[in-house]
Amino acid sequence: MRLHVADHPLITHKLTVLRDRNTPSPVFRQLTEELVTLLAYEATRSVRVSPHEIQTPITTTVGVKISEPRPLVVPILRAGLGMLDGMVKLLPSAEVGFLGMARNEETLEPTTYAERLPEDLSDRQCFVLDPMLATGGSLGAAMEFLFQRGARDVTAICLLGAPEGVAAIEKQVEGRDVTLVLGALDERLNEKGYIVPGLGDAGDRLYGTV
Repeated sequence: MRLHVADHPLITHKLTVLRDRNTPSPVFRQLTEELVTLLAYEATRSVRVSPHEIQTPITTTVGVKISEPRPLVVPILRAGLGMLDGMVKLLPSAEVGFLGMARNEETLEPTTYAERLPEDLSDRQCFVLDPMLATGGSLGAAMEFLFQRGARDVTAICLLGAPEGVAAIEKQVEGRDVTLVLGALDERLNEKGYIVPGLGDAGDRLYGTV
């Protein structure tokens, strides 16, 4: 497993505003989109491309285009949905699937309640969007779901991660082609499984409490 923690002042600045409990939902949503676009730049460094010949106003040259099958972007509902626009803005040719997962607040174990994905993901590059890598339960289950359908490699983009979650994912995906891209690696998890210092519940801060 490869781990990339972003080290850029713009990312740190935007995360600082996200962490502020007084940041309202509209600003939170906008900053999340901007952050994901910045993180996606790093996450797509290994996206597969193939040669593509074009005619410029001057001459013929060979560039590249995104290879087939196209990458698949998978936001984990509901909070991951707030990251989708920022990702497809950078990778508009990608297909989009959806995976609904919820964490039991007592056991901290994930459950899947919805999925809208291709049946066959053979040889596909998948990009999973999940704002918070806390215990690693939901993200790990999502990755396993994709690999079972034949995904070739999986990259996860998270705004924040905790060391416990990173360790859990690393143990679970041993021997598989996985990359984690984090906006920041925080200190730890608290007794309720929340990231410290974190930013609270990303879903509630994006969309309000249901």
